[in-house]
Amino acid sequence: MNEWYIPITILPGICLLILSTSNIMIDLSREVRILIQENKNTSKLIERKLKQLKLINRAMALLYLAVGGFVISGLLSGVSDNVGMHNNAGLYVLFIGMALAMLALISLIFYSFKAVRLRQDQYMGSCG
Repeated sequence: MNEWYIPITILPGICLLILSTSNIMIDLSREVRILIQENKNTSKLIERKLKQLKLINRAMALLYLAVGGFVISGLLSGVSDNVGMHNNAGLYVLFIGMALAMLALISLIFYSFKAVRLRQDQYMGSCG
């Protein structure tokens, strides 16, 4: 893979996803803490929000693994090009990183749909 810089150029986009996802995770954790402190009959709502938190956490882990895959891919490709070795290890690791990033995006899409449903239920009063 002569284009060793390609996986590195993807990193800023993935890092923006990590940043926004971590902000969502912080807000969700704050919401759960407030609900627990209110001590109202919100156990069902808290349970659903904790499931959301687990989904966000899984997406974050996948994004971190994808970043690692992209960095390793770029390094493997760059080193093998400079040394004169022609193997496809960097390309394989790039594909693994892309697959992990796609899994993270799918998790975030599921989170988005569930978040809207949870908010609708929360504001309509059917949770808790």
